[in-house]
Amino acid sequence: MIRAVVFDVGESLVDETREYGTWADWLGVPRHTFVAQLGAVIAQGRDYRDTFQIFRPGFDLYEEREKRAAAGQSETYGEEDLYPDVRPALARLRADGLWLAIAGNQTVRSGANLRRLFTGDVDLIGTSDDWGASKPDAAFFERVAAAAPAEPDEVLYVGDRLDNDVLPAARAGMRTALIRRGPWGWIQQHDPAADRATFRIDSLGELPELIAKANAEAN
Repeated sequence: MIRAVVFDVGESLVDETREYGTWADWLGVPRHTFVAQLGAVIAQGRDYRDTFQIFRPGFDLYEEREKRAAAGQSETYGEEDLYPDVRPALARLRADGLWLAIAGNQTVRSGANLRRLFTGDVDLIGTSDDWGASKPDAAFFERVAAAAPAEPDEVLYVGDRLDNDVLPAARAGMRTALIRRGPWGWIQQHDPAADRATFRIDSLGELPELIAKANAEAN
């Protein structure tokens, strides 16, 4: 049985197009150039932070986030940045009696933003800054498992990345859903490891029926 569903943030719930654009602006490079280079870095299997090094060697993402905040240009996202399937899917899953959480690699500021957007919609919001552990480290998924009122194999972790979401969640004993959207979702879709996901989806709207069917078959 699947009793709990935990969602990654970027490209699972939040369309990060605007965020990538503001980083390009901060670096002073054309937006399409920044995104093209990001895609190349992802396709090469490198850390996405290498993208920044290409444009500004020695770039420290944490320090630059603080500089942006001090300049009144904090990274932010709002209702308009949520994918349109997010609210209906959360409502349906909650109506079906599932425990819901959001857990991803996010800053303290982003965590506060998530709580503003999703208070009342999910049962738990946890971030890497809150927990002192980041994906894909096992410690992050141990925190997810400890928080969920279910056994690890009763938890479904939903994300757009194989390396950060699907594979480490599976190693933690969870079931997984790989959503095909955002740079990672599209670039990694043909990786043979994608077949290791419990579900492969193009929309969060597919989850309620898939979960209901899996749970019916488990009975």
